[in-house]
Order: sequence, then C-alpha cells, then structure tokens
Amino acid sequence: MKQFDLKAYMDIAPEVARALEEDKPVVALESTIISHGMPYPQNLETAKRCEEILREAGVTPATTAIIGGRIKVGLSEEELAFMATAKDVVKSSTRDYAHIVAAKANGATTVATSILTAKLAGIPILVTGGIGGVHRGGADSMDISRDLEEIADTDIAVVCAGCKSILDIGLTLEYLETKGVPVVGYQTEAMPAFYTRESGHAVDFRYDSAEEIAALMHTQWGLGLSGGILVANPIPEADAMDADRIEEAIQTAVADAEDAGIHGKQITPFLLSRVLEATEGDSLASNIALVYNNTRLGAAIAKAYAAQA
Repeated sequence: MKQFDLKAYMDIAPEVARALEEDKPVVALESTIISHGMPYPQNLETAKRCEEILREAGVTPATTAIIGGRIKVGLSEEELAFMATAKDVVKSSTRDYAHIVAAKANGATTVATSILTAKLAGIPILVTGGIGGVHRGGADSMDISRDLEEIADTDIAVVCAGCKSILDIGLTLEYLETKGVPVVGYQTEAMPAFYTRESGHAVDFRYDSAEEIAALMHTQWGLGLSGGILVANPIPEADAMDADRIEEAIQTAVADAEDAGIHGKQITPFLLSRVLEATEGDSLASNIALVYNNTRLGAAIAKAYAAQA
C-alpha cells in the first residue's frame, strides 16, 4: 500500500502548525455551523468570535473545512468569509470526505469530519454547538448521525451543549453507552438539550473543573482505552429557552420535514431553520450563546490538558 502523505491533501495554518510542534494548546472547530447552521452575517461573526475567545485564553484555534479539495486546519479571514457566504459548500460527513477532496470541491466539516480532520492533524479537543445523534423515530428509520461513530473511534474530547434537541436524546445516550463513550457533565448531573439545560436524562459522570476533565482524558488514553469523551456543557441559564416553547417548535418542524420528504443530511439544517422561524430568531441567540460558552470551556480544558502532559 502506498504510504499516506498528509501534505498531499491537507494545509495546516502556520500558527496551528507551530502550536502543535511546541505542544501548546489547540482546539479544533467545525465549519458546518458557519455554512449551514446560521444565517449570514451571524455565522461569520460567530466564527470570528469563537476564534477570538480561544486566542484571548492563549489557545490556538483550528477551524476545519475543505476548500478547493484541500483539507484546511486553521482558516484565514478570507477563508472564514468564503465558508460563510459561498453557495457551493457541501455539508460533508465521513462518506463525503474523500469524494470532496478528490473532486476539488468545497466542504463544510460536520462534527464527524471535524473529528476526522483533528485526528489527522493531531488535535485532541473539538468544540461544537451540539452533536448529532439518533433522530426521532430512529428506531425505525435507522437515521443515526455519523458523529457518534467518529466520537467512539477517535481519541478526542468533544465539548458540546449536549445533543441537538431535535434528536431522540435517550436513544443517543444509549448508543453512546453501547460504544463505550463516557458522557461527562460539566458542573451538572443532567444531560443538556442544546437550547435548554436539562433533557430529562442523566450524564454518566459529573466533573466540576477543566483540570478534572483533562485528567480523565490523560487517564483514558494512557490506559489504552481508545475512543472519545463527550463533554456536555449546559447553555448558560440566562440564555436558555423555555422547554415547552422549543419542544412545540421542534414538533412542528419535524412534521414539516415529514410532509416535505426531507431526510438524511438535509434534515438537521431544515429543522434548525424551521425552529428559527417558529421562535422568531430567539433560537439563534441561544445557539450563539451556547457556542461561546462551549468555546470558553474548550479553551480551559485544552490548557489544562497541555499543562498535565
């Protein structure tokens, strides 16, 4: 078999490359939230602010994407703007990854492909808004996000505000348990539900500091227990939405998706868009707040992990 040449496919930004070479903290960020998760200009503003939060904490941001068939680890301002405005950016999961590179196309990295990119680059922490999971009705449709498989197969800590509340959170937790992925609640015993702080389900373990989470990462992988760790970080209480209001919006969005025959990788952007309309923009404000909150926690974990190395 031909030896794999990473440089033939991937561009690592100079500041990211330096940080990795010097064993300094680096946090990977996804780009689907930019191209498919939020409207313009909030998508670009949010992406820039996440990078600022990391840099202010002394952590190097590594936003991931595929542009012109090149896997990018760390984006320039121009590339961030491109991801926020271009119309030909494909939402790319694992099955699409090599195709988009080979076709020299443009791809936004989901949680799954951000994990894959982080693994190739050697980055142990990813920050996102919410992970994908088992969709409502997934017991019949088998609509299960590839995010769960990549988390299970990769030595990485994924910081999120729980599962997106459009999903079946109970089934998602069962799936993660089967895959051996520990779900850690940051300062909580409850699994958050993206827009709300509680889902009615419990996490596996409560950890109250970034240092404790970093120690878990070192211990799990030091023991040779391969696979990821999911860090569930509840949305700040001041930014959380009313649970009944958001559930009503989700139920309506799910019904609309069924009527329109929307499924597969198109369903999440469709549902988020419908929820945004139903909440008159309030869901977007909550989404942005939780992403910033996750980024701050990801920075703290990255610094603690590097300090404990």
